[in-house]
Amino acid sequence: MITFAISSIFERDLKGFIEELNLYKTEEDIWKVPQGVLNSGGNLCLHICGNLNHFIGAVLGNTGYIRNRDKEFSTKHTPRAELIKEVESAIKTVSETLKKLSDDDLKKEYASLPVQLTSGKEKWTVAHFLLHLIAHMDYHHGQMNYHRRLVHNG
Repeated sequence: MITFAISSIFERDLKGFIEELNLYKTEEDIWKVPQGVLNSGGNLCLHICGNLNHFIGAVLGNTGYIRNRDKEFSTKHTPRAELIKEVESAIKTVSETLKKLSDDDLKKEYASLPVQLTSGKEKWTVAHFLLHLIAHMDYHHGQMNYHRRLVHNG
């Protein structure tokens, strides 16, 4: 039951990335990096897809996905349609993976925590880490929204 709720939040909020992509006036705007901004909307989108494909797809779903985090930020000028396909693929991966998890699975230790999240002594459950991933995704969704409005001057 809880996995359904978590999955529905991931799906809803990932669809928000598609909405943002469609609101950019031009494909070039997706890739602009205005002064004072570190990442384009396109790179934020690629980063979230890579993040979820790795931490949910590969770690929890054994999809075999191999992450290239540096490429998430160095890739430029991927067409909007391809970015949308990446998000749709991430939605499918998240949904299919979480569908296989039981509520008991959510209580298990998430063994592949990124180093920067813990002092090495903490143990996080799968549920705890999934909630972290939602917060991380929504943080970058907000950045993407801000980026789009900044590029369009409001």
